[in-house]
Amino acid sequence: MKKKDPIEEARRYVDNAKETLRDKGEYNEELNRYDDEKYVRAAGNYLWLGVLMALDAVFHVRKDRRTRVDIKDYLAAVGKRDRKLLALVNDGYDVMHLSMNYDGIQAKDVSDSGFRLANNIIDRCEAMVN
Repeated sequence: MKKKDPIEEARRYVDNAKETLRDKGEYNEELNRYDDEKYVRAAGNYLWLGVLMALDAVFHVRKDRRTRVDIKDYLAAVGKRDRKLLALVNDGYDVMHLSMNYDGIQAKDVSDSGFRLANNIIDRCEAMVN
């Protein structure tokens, strides 16, 4: 079985998040928010997992799939190499993981910010891998 490129896989997670909100999110244009918190949470989770995949491709924080890595470990590894990426990861953690995934904030602006941050982080990781 051929091993998948982690950056491509990370982008696939972003696409899955986009598809989830587009197809099931029930966007309310008048209020500029999604009506169903469940799908905002799912999208935030997909985005954050994609970001972690991209970070693992560059920083190798996770030793194997069975180990759980603390966000502090990612931040320490990223901070040693790229301060701009560190700022993006901090913001991404707050938006994708906490605001979208845990809190289920349904405002479209929050989701849009999550997608923007995820793409920026993945792009920056791709440049470091290649």
